[in-house]
Amino acid sequence: MDLIIPLILVVLALALLFSTVKIVPQGREFTVERFGRYTRTLKPGITFLTPFVETVGRRVNVMEQVLDVPRQEVITKDNVSVQVDAIIFIQVMDAAAAAYRVDNLNFAITQLAQTNLRTVVGSMDLDEVLSQREQINTRLLAAIDHATGPWGVKATRIEIKDLIPPPDITQAMARQMKAERERRAVIIEADGEKQSAMTRAEGAKAAAILQAEGRREAAFRDAEARERQAEAEGRATEVVSQAIANGDVNAINYFVAQRYVDAFAQLASSPNQKTVIVPAELGSLAGSLAGIGELIGAARPGSAQPAPQAVRPAAPRPRELDGPRAEAPAGPRALTPPAMAVPPTAERA
Repeated sequence: MDLIIPLILVVLALALLFSTVKIVPQGREFTVERFGRYTRTLKPGITFLTPFVETVGRRVNVMEQVLDVPRQEVITKDNVSVQVDAIIFIQVMDAAAAAYRVDNLNFAITQLAQTNLRTVVGSMDLDEVLSQREQINTRLLAAIDHATGPWGVKATRIEIKDLIPPPDITQAMARQMKAERERRAVIIEADGEKQSAMTRAEGAKAAAILQAEGRREAAFRDAEARERQAEAEGRATEVVSQAIANGDVNAINYFVAQRYVDAFAQLASSPNQKTVIVPAELGSLAGSLAGIGELIGAARPGSAQPAPQAVRPAAPRPRELDGPRAEAPAGPRALTPPAMAVPPTAERA
């Protein structure tokens, strides 16, 4: 009996101690009630209460919390049923308001998020709902934050988790996406062919320009070559004329022989020529040239040399070139320079 009374006193002392001393953990806030009426809020740390007068009312979590918004069917503006769910992040800013202004804070915020989600999604078309999630999140956050402000709760952010359209809409969207991809592929292929054709046309244009420039340069070069050749021939003719005027017989012999040989070479190299007439004696060409020289010497004034007789080369004899027998053509008989007549003023020896 003597031990029971001390034990009772110890238990009462401990109960009095625990009811007087309160330790609030970090991330929590306690409300203090005096005879059932809210008086103050306890912050994290140790606090002493008045025994038998003040008690702890609500223990409020002031850390950021995540609430799951259940999935629900929402009808969009174009009458398409879509299943939508979301998550909402909240934080209690005023423990007293969150404890005494609303009952079951988490359930209230969840229901508020569901109703606002139906309102926001129902005011948009399906394409907008699927493509503008950021806009939906912004509108939901503004609506919920405005509604939870009097409760001492701050809605930090809201995220749409899933948007599930009906199966037939999903199949139609898949076909639409496939058609869009095919259209883009055709457009890209057409652009590639266009670029290729343009590149080929530019290449052909550049090649034609270069060919035209090459032909023009070649024409300029050919004209310059012909001009140089004509100048060379003119100078050669002038030199030969001066040599003849000065009495140089070798110059006229060389000039006539060169022309004779060139004409014969052109006749022999003709692609359509089947029969070529050549002189029977090549010495007749030299005799003709010697006769021309004597005539020129006799034509000079004051010369007493006798006039030479006209020298005729022997009649040409056809030779067989491309067949067993070659007949002489019906045209001219031989390529012989004509005999020059003796000037009337020349004196004979």
